[in-house]
Amino acid sequence: MATDTGREFDGDELRSGLGLDDPRRLLRGLAGVVGFVVVWHLISLTQAAYVLPSPVAVGDAFAEEFASGTMTTALWSSIRHWIPGTVVGTGLGVAAGVAFSWSGLLDDVTAPLVRTLRPVPPLALIGFAIAWFGINHAGAAFIIAVGAFWINFYASYGAVEGVSEDLLDVGRTLGVRGDLDMVRSIVLPASMPGITTGIRTGLGRCWMLVVASEIFGVPGVGREILRASNNLLVDKVIAYILVLSLMFLLVDVAFRAVQRRVLVWRA
Repeated sequence: MATDTGREFDGDELRSGLGLDDPRRLLRGLAGVVGFVVVWHLISLTQAAYVLPSPVAVGDAFAEEFASGTMTTALWSSIRHWIPGTVVGTGLGVAAGVAFSWSGLLDDVTAPLVRTLRPVPPLALIGFAIAWFGINHAGAAFIIAVGAFWINFYASYGAVEGVSEDLLDVGRTLGVRGDLDMVRSIVLPASMPGITTGIRTGLGRCWMLVVASEIFGVPGVGREILRASNNLLVDKVIAYILVLSLMFLLVDVAFRAVQRRVLVWRA
């Protein structure tokens, strides 16, 4: 099941992800954003600034934090543990999900452990993160990796579990022998849509976990949000939330372009 059509990457995937390939879709999206900002502004007129600042106040706070360098420093700090945490958690989650779903023996042996550990939220592991890694980027990356692992584990597990037995029979008929060959040639290509959906979900989840991973003192966007919240600087809170949202948007659009390329055979 090949995924390479020989077509060069020409940016169509990025334009599609941003909605630039469909003017009507783009206009509807812009109308939704403008409508939201208008409603936000009208409601802010009836509230104190520490309850709901106006869009203008948030824009000023954003510009001030960016101009001072605080925002870029915090964002770079968050990226330094978001990347390793996401990569490690995603890689291990996908590998474990595929292996445990394909191997009945592994699944039986690990099922009790998986069911015991799965309900534990990443925040509950902060004590372990501090004890094992310290109050640093490694500790924050550990929290993010835990969250990424479970999302990708279950997405990959379900994707492999859903591979049609008829497809496996076709593979055997064509001479595919052994578990490794079957997984590489048949199972992984067939389950790739589910696996990539899990990866995409995990990327967004990991940006949400940035705040949680910095709750014990690691510098970054999350800590700036917590600091501003403690001082009732809601305009700065929203400004840094917008930073997280923008980063998620960039990552999501980029991954959708990659996903379309990998799954081009579905078109």
